[in-house]
Amino acid sequence: MKMLKSIAQHTLMFIAFFGAAALSWTAAYFLMNKLNAAWGWLNSEYALQLITVLVGLVILMLIFLLFSIFFRGWERVVYKSIIDGIRRISKGDFNVVLEQNREYREFGEIVESINEMASELSQMETMRQDFISNVSHEIQSPLTSIRGFALALQDETLSVESRKHYIDIIVAESTRVSGLSDNLLKLSALESGNFPFETQFYRLDKQLRDMVLASEPQWLEKNIEVEAELEEVKFSAVKDLMSQVWTNLLHNSIKFTPQNGCIHFKLRTVNGRVEVEIQDSGIGISEEDLPRIFDRFYKADKARTASGGGSGLGLSLVKKIVELHEGKVTVTSRPGEGTAFIVSLPMQME
Repeated sequence: MKMLKSIAQHTLMFIAFFGAAALSWTAAYFLMNKLNAAWGWLNSEYALQLITVLVGLVILMLIFLLFSIFFRGWERVVYKSIIDGIRRISKGDFNVVLEQNREYREFGEIVESINEMASELSQMETMRQDFISNVSHEIQSPLTSIRGFALALQDETLSVESRKHYIDIIVAESTRVSGLSDNLLKLSALESGNFPFETQFYRLDKQLRDMVLASEPQWLEKNIEVEAELEEVKFSAVKDLMSQVWTNLLHNSIKFTPQNGCIHFKLRTVNGRVEVEIQDSGIGISEEDLPRIFDRFYKADKARTASGGGSGLGLSLVKKIVELHEGKVTVTSRPGEGTAFIVSLPMQME
């Protein structure tokens, strides 16, 4: 479509040029013939034709001069609106929308690019503000709790049990702040490309088994039954990062699975890819929450409880790590019926 439009524009310019040349030569021809007929000062046909051509060129130049003056004024209007838009963007006003109409003509693509740039910058600014707001909220909440219980500990009449309870809360909240800071730093390092990305071959089934055993106190405390079907798979990845993935997913499953529930692990190879599925019998995730669970700081309503804890960064970290390994993570869930995360990663030969 753009090519046809360009061809049409060039064709019209070609016709306009030769039309202007024909018009100027015709005007010069009739003008010189009338003058010569009235005054009779040129007897040579050659001299008449030569002067006619020169007059035609002068008329053609005047026509182009008039056109350039007209279009220069139009270009000033176009340039001014584009430059004004760029200046507003440079000052932090990303609500710039230049009207896309026929007046811009060949500047249309520039105008479209400026509008796209302003829209992208506006979205980034919104995300930045939301990020700052969310970080401030996530940090302020535990700090307020720590301050409150620290002040309460100054009461010398407190019982030993109350004092121990308050100290446990302070430790838990400080751990929460530390975890938030650690996850933010990891996300920042991963997105900036500063994290050392050195892959190695290792037994993925062993890593998953070790991770389940390391979390045994948490799932035994809730009497959760953990089942594992693990194929023997040798896999190439950044081992520490993948450990973060499995730990986050398992801890989420434990956190949102009620007493006497079950968690099922499955490791298999499918069509040259490695698939790890973690399925639980937990509270599930509502349909409206599913599309946003990998967003930073997003927590489904049922997770917004004091007991739920968490910063809302764990799944964002999981998705980023999996994508860095050229894989993908998907989730299926229904409220009251549990949740299943499937991590699919390319399998490499040693």
